[in-house]
Amino acid sequence: MIDQYASATVVSTACNYIMERPDKFTHTYRTYIKLRENGAQELRFWHSNAIDSTWDTGSVARGGEYGGQWRIEAAYVGDGGLEPQGSVVPGSQVRVTFDGGNEVKAVAPGELFWSDPVKIDLPEGHLLAFTWTISTESGGKTVPYNTEQMLVMAFDAPGACADQAAADGFVQSENLLVMPALIASAKPVQQRLIFLGDSITQGVRTRRDGYEYWAARIADGLGNDYAVWNLGSGWARAYDAAADRAWLNKVKLGQAPGTNTQIILALGVNDIDIGARTSEELLADLTTIVSLLRQNDPTTEIILFTVPPFNFSEEREQVWRRVNDHIRSASLPGVDRVFDMAVHLSQPAPQDHRLLPEFMSSEYDPHPNGAAGKVVADAFLAWYFSDDERER
Repeated sequence: MIDQYASATVVSTACNYIMERPDKFTHTYRTYIKLRENGAQELRFWHSNAIDSTWDTGSVARGGEYGGQWRIEAAYVGDGGLEPQGSVVPGSQVRVTFDGGNEVKAVAPGELFWSDPVKIDLPEGHLLAFTWTISTESGGKTVPYNTEQMLVMAFDAPGACADQAAADGFVQSENLLVMPALIASAKPVQQRLIFLGDSITQGVRTRRDGYEYWAARIADGLGNDYAVWNLGSGWARAYDAAADRAWLNKVKLGQAPGTNTQIILALGVNDIDIGARTSEELLADLTTIVSLLRQNDPTTEIILFTVPPFNFSEEREQVWRRVNDHIRSASLPGVDRVFDMAVHLSQPAPQDHRLLPEFMSSEYDPHPNGAAGKVVADAFLAWYFSDDERER
């Protein structure tokens, strides 16, 4: 089925956290998303009821753990207008159904599922509003979601109000992105790119609704004949993917035969930082990821990024240097091409382990800002379409 549908947005909806409440609940979530292309189109939504990557130390959410039992009481897509304000254009909402026309969907732990096709016609410049009401029958851990800084505008409201067009009762969500794992369009595309990375790939610390992180800017530069599935996830690390669970299985889903897929791996910052991995461990995890993807589809092209500077010091700086030296000099078995992301963001040597000050998202935060996203995207696109690279 994935060979007939491709990602329709650059927004990452990877899950790195899980709802944990003492009692059962019913709640509605409405998110506003810019599609790669507007107009009349057919969409489907795919979801994985599991946590993709480990959050912080993993005390609450660890990559690969299943979500609990929950239920979709209602789901809609609609015209979110030009500006996200909690409402949708009256009369524009279309019901999303499941399993051949069911309006309600019971979701089991770890379940993977598609919605039925739904048709919508969005005017140019208008946002897609995805709204669903979710309920549980008990407390505890239930619905996986993403809890990083919000990159798109989202609202939520208590109770069952997914069919409501007005903004009444909805409040702006903070660190609460509750979305399907893939928003896919039936539009044919020339090439599919899957970006597997951490918060830098996700776009954390860039402007909300700005779509100025490097993955989004690359998608803009490639045009609408290229589909981009952004699987960047805050706090994610290579060993989450190397464990071959929910997160890497999303990449494998996108590797369907005949889909002309390229995979871009941009991992390592959190492995060196909170993961405290050695260079040997990180390189082994990256090698495992590549091997697993090669086993799944030998025809997929795999592009590996160097680890960007993150102001590491002492032993972590040395790990960063050893890993990048190895990637640049020898790459890894199964990697087709290497893009040196770090060189475009680093200060001049010997301070090249530090991010250029103008690319810092704040005085103390080395997450790359939107200006850094432009530099990386421009460099990548020039490299991607260079004569030397085309001949490879």
